[in-house]
Amino acid sequence: MRTRDDIESYLTGSGYSHEEVADGTWMVQDPESPAARIVVRLESDLVVFRLMVMPLGKVKKREQLFEELLRLNVSDMVHGAYGISDDTISMTCALRLENLDLNELRGTLDDFTLALSRHREVLSSYC
Repeated sequence: MRTRDDIESYLTGSGYSHEEVADGTWMVQDPESPAARIVVRLESDLVVFRLMVMPLGKVKKREQLFEELLRLNVSDMVHGAYGISDDTISMTCALRLENLDLNELRGTLDDFTLALSRHREVLSSYC
């Protein structure tokens, strides 16, 4: 069975800068976008990844944005998906701890950072 120490080891091996901010919760720095921080949290038998993309309050064309997010989920998101939580648009993904390995963790982080860089301009057009 994998543990929080395995997650720490995988984060170290991923090449992403990270810091444990609470027991079982890490803040991972996107090297391409210093303001973007991916939260990686161990929740029982899941490892949850979350990245805040933009506050929902800034969005002026909500219906069109929601449709665009659904398209992006299908066409561009491999490991995660866009969603809405706490009045923010976020990317999220949950992986089973028991199956987690370095490649899966790195793939999820890469998916988030690539999506953020590719979609930033499109998503900001809805504000």
